[in-house]
Amino acid sequence: MSPVLATAASASLIRKEVAGLPSYDPGADPAEVAVLSGSDRVIKLSNNESPFGASPVVAEAVRKALADGVSRYPDPTGRRLAEAIGRSLDVPAERVVLGNGSENILELLCRAVLDPGDLVVTQAPGFSLHETFPRVMGARVQKVPVTAEFGFDVAAWREALAAGPKLVFLANPCNPTGAMLNAGQLECVVADIPDSALLVLDEAYGEFARPDPEYPDGLEALRALDRPWIVLRTFSKAYGLAGVRVGYGIASDSALIRALDRVRTPYNVNHPAQETAIAALGDHAHLADTVRRTALEIARVTERLRDAGLGVVPSWTNFLFIDTGRRSDEVAHELQRVGIIVKAWREPGYETYIRASLSTPGDNDVFVRALTEICVKEKP
Repeated sequence: MSPVLATAASASLIRKEVAGLPSYDPGADPAEVAVLSGSDRVIKLSNNESPFGASPVVAEAVRKALADGVSRYPDPTGRRLAEAIGRSLDVPAERVVLGNGSENILELLCRAVLDPGDLVVTQAPGFSLHETFPRVMGARVQKVPVTAEFGFDVAAWREALAAGPKLVFLANPCNPTGAMLNAGQLECVVADIPDSALLVLDEAYGEFARPDPEYPDGLEALRALDRPWIVLRTFSKAYGLAGVRVGYGIASDSALIRALDRVRTPYNVNHPAQETAIAALGDHAHLADTVRRTALEIARVTERLRDAGLGVVPSWTNFLFIDTGRRSDEVAHELQRVGIIVKAWREPGYETYIRASLSTPGDNDVFVRALTEICVKEKP
């Protein structure tokens, strides 16, 4: 069979739900940007990684995990890590699920819960996989937009929840805006969710917001509720472990965890990842220092960009959502030409926005200067 005929035959096998999905955009390849810019210094601000790295104790955990041998499968239950998370959060290990990043758990939830035609409610603008994974299962997705000031629209959420969703994805703080819901807003959502729906509270960036007294700890807010819920967190962001991929969920009951175990691959979190997560979880000082330094840079860079005339959404994360006033893909390409990678946002209604995770102060200064030169016209 010729390649052309083989391609056509393969295409005919693909489910219609899958064929219509967009590809995930991880941002530009640093090696390609280095060639384009002609510079050895590439500043990567597209993936919300921590510039401050992992805890120093992680290196020893990796060394020991590798010394233990990589020829054997990891613990499929991740028991030691689940118990460590359980102790730190005062929940039974049986209510903890591990994932290859928290997005792995998003996928598992959709596989375990959704039937074709089910309704999922989430945010707009929002994390693309909150929409993609439900659509893979043939579910319908309704996205609730923010207000003009990027605030939480209580009335719009009430209307969407009244339609009877089976799954509700709520990110706090939100990706890509960096905005957060306060305790009263979270309470409004919870009160209006049908009893038959599962609330998925995605707190991937929660560590950055937690020092703010207005930020509601989702686990504490939901702990006493007599309804199904799950809170998702990750070691990829504030803990600086993006490369080893460890996320986790804390569920309302162990029955939900058992359902997720049935649809996940048995070895979805490798042994070095489990061991490094345990080590990172115990280094409270490094986490606090990362959060503190990140908050300082968020405030400093936000002020500089606003002083330059750019719109910046207030952020409780390690990234900024910036209105460039121009097509975001054009701005992103011009930044690549000077060795800077950001995420161009293409969601309808936000095509002039870029998302930029912050780096070290020196890198951030380079980014601010470059973005200002590209987007802000000289005043006469």
